[in-house]
Amino acid sequence: MNMNQIVQPLLQWFEQNKRDLPWRHNCTPYRVWVSEIMLQQTRVEAVKGYFSHFLQAAPDIPALAALPEEKLLKLWEGLGYYSRARNLQKAAKQIMEQYGGNMPAVYEQLLTLPGIGSYTAGAVASIAFGLPVPAVDGNVLRVWMRLTADHADIADLRTKRQTEAALQPLMPAEHSGAFNQALMELGAMVCVPNAAPKCSSCPLAEFCEAHRQGTELQFPVKKPKPPRRVEQRTILLLEQEGRLALRRRPPKGLLASLWELPGFGGALTQEQAVEAVRSLGLEPVRLKPLPPAKHIFTHIEWHMTGWRVWLAPLPEAQKLTWADADELRAGYPLPSAFRPFLREFLQAEK
Repeated sequence: MNMNQIVQPLLQWFEQNKRDLPWRHNCTPYRVWVSEIMLQQTRVEAVKGYFSHFLQAAPDIPALAALPEEKLLKLWEGLGYYSRARNLQKAAKQIMEQYGGNMPAVYEQLLTLPGIGSYTAGAVASIAFGLPVPAVDGNVLRVWMRLTADHADIADLRTKRQTEAALQPLMPAEHSGAFNQALMELGAMVCVPNAAPKCSSCPLAEFCEAHRQGTELQFPVKKPKPPRRVEQRTILLLEQEGRLALRRRPPKGLLASLWELPGFGGALTQEQAVEAVRSLGLEPVRLKPLPPAKHIFTHIEWHMTGWRVWLAPLPEAQKLTWADADELRAGYPLPSAFRPFLREFLQAEK
C-alpha cells in the first residue's frame, strides 16, 4: 500500500477532532518547546495548569534564562523528572548566548540544545517553523506499528529511527506540524495504549494492516522492563515552634539537589525513629505515626513510613533548614513523593 494515502484523511480528521489545548494557541517556538518538555512522561490534563502558570512566570526565553533556580523548581513542583526543568533553563541560556535569545529554526541546531532529542526537535521544527520533519513519540510509534503490523520492539532506538525514516517522505510540506500532531492525537484518543483501539472511529482503519488481520492488540511490541527496586523509607515530619525541618538532597542521583523532608532507610519503629531524630541533634517530645505512602519513580518504588515529631526548643540541628507553612508553599520546591506527609503539617497550620 502507498502510505501517502493516509495523509489527507488524517489531516481532515485532526481538523475536526483535535482537542483545544492551551499550547495550540499562539504556537510560538517557545510555547511549543515548553509544552513538549512538560508533556514528556506527564498526562495532558496535568500539564494544562502548569503550562499557564509557568508562562506567566517565564513568558519568554530571556525570562526563563534569568529565572532563579529555586523559582524554576517551585514552578515545576509536582511535575516530576526535574532534570527537564534544569535542561530547559540550560537550553535557554545557550539560546541567549548562541542565538541572541531566538529559538533556532534549524532541526540540527535544535538537537544541540540540552534536553532536546529527535522527537522534541521534530515537534518544534514542524509545529513552530513548518519544517517537514517527523516527530515520533510513543503515540506515533503505536499508531505506526499497528498501521504496518510491525513486530519490531518499540523500546529499541533503532525502531524509532526506522519509523522516522519511514515517515519522512510522507511529510506534507505545507502541513507538517498538523500531520505530526494528528498522528500524536490519533494515538492519544483513538489508537490508545493499554486498551482496545477505537477502530470504528479511526480515519485510517481501511489502511491499517493490524486491523485487517484483527491483531490490533498484538501491537506495539515492547520488551518488558525489569521490575522496579522497592526501597523502604521512613520520613520524619520534624516540627519546632511552628516550623518544619528540610534538607537538600545530594547533588547527584535521585531527586538531585531538591529539598526533602529528612528521611532514613528502612521502616523505623517508634523507638528507632526517636534515635534517628536524636542523631540529627534534636530532642523529640512527642511522636505521632502517619499513614504509610508509596511513590513510584522510573526504576524505584519508595514504600514509606511516616512519623510526625514535635521537638523540644533546643538549638537547631546543623544541615537542616527550617520553614513555616507560608514559606513551604511559596519558596521551597519539594518533590511530590513527600506530599502525603507534608499535607499533615500544612493542613494543621491553615
